[in-house]
Amino acid sequence: MAYVKLTTLRKIVFSLAGVALMLFAGISFYRIRHLKEPVVLGQGVTQVKKLSDYFKGIKGTINDSYVYMLEGEEAGGTVLVIGGTHPEEPAARLAAWIFTENALLEQGKLLVILSANRSATTVTRLGGAYPPDYTIETPWGGQKFRMGDRWSNPLDQWPDPEVYIHYPSRQELAYIDIRNLNRTWPGRPNGTLTEKTCFAIIQLIKEENVDIAIDLHEAELQYPVISTIVAHQNGQDLAAMASMMISGMEGFDIGMENSPEALHGLSHREIGDHTDAISLLLEAPEPMLDATRGRTDRALLLEGKDEFIVKAGKHGLLFEKMDENGWPIDKRVGRHCSTILQIIELWSEEHQEKALIIKNVPRYKEIIAKGTGAFLHNPATAASNRIKYE
Repeated sequence: MAYVKLTTLRKIVFSLAGVALMLFAGISFYRIRHLKEPVVLGQGVTQVKKLSDYFKGIKGTINDSYVYMLEGEEAGGTVLVIGGTHPEEPAARLAAWIFTENALLEQGKLLVILSANRSATTVTRLGGAYPPDYTIETPWGGQKFRMGDRWSNPLDQWPDPEVYIHYPSRQELAYIDIRNLNRTWPGRPNGTLTEKTCFAIIQLIKEENVDIAIDLHEAELQYPVISTIVAHQNGQDLAAMASMMISGMEGFDIGMENSPEALHGLSHREIGDHTDAISLLLEAPEPMLDATRGRTDRALLLEGKDEFIVKAGKHGLLFEKMDENGWPIDKRVGRHCSTILQIIELWSEEHQEKALIIKNVPRYKEIIAKGTGAFLHNPATAASNRIKYE
């Protein structure tokens, strides 16, 4: 009898412990999904639209993301900057954030998307042990951001097929990439949430007559396409010139890669094939994505330091240099900001009737000197009608 009572008690204790774990995990998952990220609209922001303004089929979904529009007094060209294609690559979103909160346009139009795949910002990679969020220190305190994943949240798009057949090429891709925003371009109006998101951005590019679309990313150091501009054939000359100018003037090196014509679903291929826009993709190094990394925590995300990746480099396993100084977030954000500015400046020199003149955006050296947080604005001191939440 005593044994039966002990067994029953043990079952009750374990059951209660399981319920407690589920409760705490559920609260954590809810908080990350509903964390509000304030965006202080800079003086240059003249309008804020949503993707559903270009494609009604995405209205009411989690991916009906904001499109921040910055317009100069003088007509010129139009550039689209896409952040948040893969939210687990934080420098991409932060660089786009800096443009939104700081850029002033004298000529032309700049469109910025901070959360291209907003669904993917609400979950982290299964089994990756990623932190759910991170904080950027600023002069006025800390601003918290969702960490995110590479793929749309399964809560928003499920189930995955056994084989993903890309539309319209019919190319077979990894099944999980049906939730990867950078494998579902150009999208389709009756497709999955991720495909509809790509379709909406394609409609935006067409309706706004975008001249250059720049998709921001980060990559693991064991991935060969890193520290580079990937260019559709319609933008190869621009990318090559930007690569040379940056390497000579900005204090860092960046290469240039041609977009493979036979590899479908990626922005640098499909935007160029299905619109008139020059399509470019930027890659900066992010050690946290490497398979050989140590503890995956906020420190690794922000400081970019890891002894295991350094050791992998000594064995010739990396495609980018890695030492004890790591790849801190400021360096990665700075690279993106300078590269975008250099691309726009070169384009404007060659196309004066479609030029963009942008002021007040920091470059690589300034971001390293002052930190990313120096260029984020305090929502507590901003007018309520100049704040949006991602």
